[in-house]
Amino acid sequence: MSDRPIHILMIDDDEDDFFLVTALLQDISPGQYKLEWASNYQKGIQALEEKDHDILLVDYRLGPHTGIDILRYIQERSKQLPVIMLTGKGDYKIDKEAMMAGAYDYLVKGEISSTLLERSIRYALDEYSHRRSIEESEKRYYGIFEKAHDLIILADCDRNIVDANPTALRILGYSRDEILKLHLRDLFADVAESEQFLDNICGNESVNSKEYQFKTADNKKLIVLINAVTLDEAAQIFLCVIQDITDKKREEQEKQHQEKFVITGRIARVIAHEVRNPLTNILLAVSQFKDEDAVKANEESVIYTDIIERNCTRINQLITELLHSTRMIELHTMQHGLNELIEKTLLLAIDRIQLNEIKLIKELVIPDIIINADEEKMIIAFLNIIINAVEAMKPGEGVLTITTLKNNDKALLKISDNGIGIPEDKLARLFDPFYTSKSKGTGLGLTSTQNILLNHKGSIHVDSKPGSGTTFTIALPAVEKEE
Repeated sequence: MSDRPIHILMIDDDEDDFFLVTALLQDISPGQYKLEWASNYQKGIQALEEKDHDILLVDYRLGPHTGIDILRYIQERSKQLPVIMLTGKGDYKIDKEAMMAGAYDYLVKGEISSTLLERSIRYALDEYSHRRSIEESEKRYYGIFEKAHDLIILADCDRNIVDANPTALRILGYSRDEILKLHLRDLFADVAESEQFLDNICGNESVNSKEYQFKTADNKKLIVLINAVTLDEAAQIFLCVIQDITDKKREEQEKQHQEKFVITGRIARVIAHEVRNPLTNILLAVSQFKDEDAVKANEESVIYTDIIERNCTRINQLITELLHSTRMIELHTMQHGLNELIEKTLLLAIDRIQLNEIKLIKELVIPDIIINADEEKMIIAFLNIIINAVEAMKPGEGVLTITTLKNNDKALLKISDNGIGIPEDKLARLFDPFYTSKSKGTGLGLTSTQNILLNHKGSIHVDSKPGSGTTFTIALPAVEKEE
């Protein structure tokens, strides 16, 4: 315990009461208390402004003012102080009013003893210390809650959302009133995932760093990492700290695509070398065989040698296409507007779009976003995606949406369709060479598209769900327009 005396300010217009309290404090413990007296409201306010005090003893009646006025003044200050109200005997209404106004305790004049005064002072100081601790904790919690970069959501025992921090509101796209009307399961993109999470929480188990998919107010998917714990067992409130790892996951996926692309290119070059050598020998042998007089005279032999030649040529073409789609390409870049490149691409695809009666929606940002691009190759990349989108939609019912926007230093292009969608197990293989669901496709179109974008230091991401369409999102470095 500190050796410093407890500083008490007594605001009372009756000097006799001041002497009485002074004597009582001396009886309790000489030197433990230091008492200062203010004889009216104005002097009391002045003393509060000029000196530091630990506790106040305030008479209810102070001429034209009351002790309630002192309490109100104290509550408006940045530094709060515990106040003990001194009231007259039988003033129960005043006692209640004082406690409602924020007094820590009250003492009835004429009934004050040293024991009662000591107990009241000790109680008020302890209670004040306790309240300060709670306030400090609340300030720390409020600071964390309000300023945290992660999403923080509180839910009750019925899994209804009871609070959400500003980051959660911003990322999920809800207003505070809207999110408080939701059940926690409404935030999950997958029903099965939400039930699994809720079962764990309902079973009083903590959830440590588990990955889930959330959906925003506009149905955009987020990949999140959730840590959930019971915050208040009595009130059955639990806390969810949610980290949005969508961009991190996307960066990891882009890195995997780049690594996969490099490995695929290396394999393609090995295959080309190993296959083309024997292929060349076969073609030379067939050519020599066809020059033989006996073969020329035999019609059936000519048919078979032609089949061999055609298929060898086809294999050679496929190898050439594979090499072109998986190796670093030489770019001839200039500054182009992203909208400008899209418009040129759509001119090449417009006949197919109109033939299939596809509704075209263009949401192009203004002003145009400038990128460094090889015009010819970039149009090929965009065209591959648009043609795939057209072919995925039912004629007469298709809607193709082209959107451009800028996000920080990135130019974004979104190409969306309302077609059949892509099953999740096939999404991972979408850019693999020779992988295709088309009966006549080579499976190198999207491989080539990815190659072009990677060479432009860009990336491509696909979101799709069977029956709900597909969205290709392309990100490219944006540049300042040259004057």
